[in-house]
Amino acid sequence: MPIDETRAFKPVRIAVLTVSDTRTLADDRSGDTLQQRIEAAGHQIADRRIVTDDSDLIVETLAEWIERDDVDCVISTGGTGVTGRDVTPEAVEAVCDKIIPGFGELFRWISFAKIGTSTIQSRCTAGVARGTYIFALPGSSGAVRDGWDEILVHQLDNRFQPCNFVELMPRLVE
Repeated sequence: MPIDETRAFKPVRIAVLTVSDTRTLADDRSGDTLQQRIEAAGHQIADRRIVTDDSDLIVETLAEWIERDDVDCVISTGGTGVTGRDVTPEAVEAVCDKIIPGFGELFRWISFAKIGTSTIQSRCTAGVARGTYIFALPGSSGAVRDGWDEILVHQLDNRFQPCNFVELMPRLVE
């Protein structure tokens, strides 16, 4: 998939949300991995937080970021499994106007090549909420690397051809 080097790169302002009952900023490896990759790609970290696996807290944080003019995109890590405390997909879907089903499907396809059928336990998802992209990745560093390196680094680069999410940003609220 080619990058059109004749186009100027447009950095995306990304908020990073870690959903975990146990992680802190001091030991949030998946959040650190995500932040490092975002910055290395030339994007800006608009905000970063950790919230517990509580649907109301996740929705509250997402709703706040969606309203901010300095957040184009939210990427979360954690809470996408199948246990009782895993509520990130439901929270994301509660705030989204449109779901992007292909994101989860593509993630699981990529993940299958690495972890086999265990990928079925991931309910990662994505959507658009009032003009802001939201991507919910699983909580492991490996899953964050897969989601960023294989999908998001390309789709959040306005030079990626034949199309990308960035070029659609001005039209998300039509």
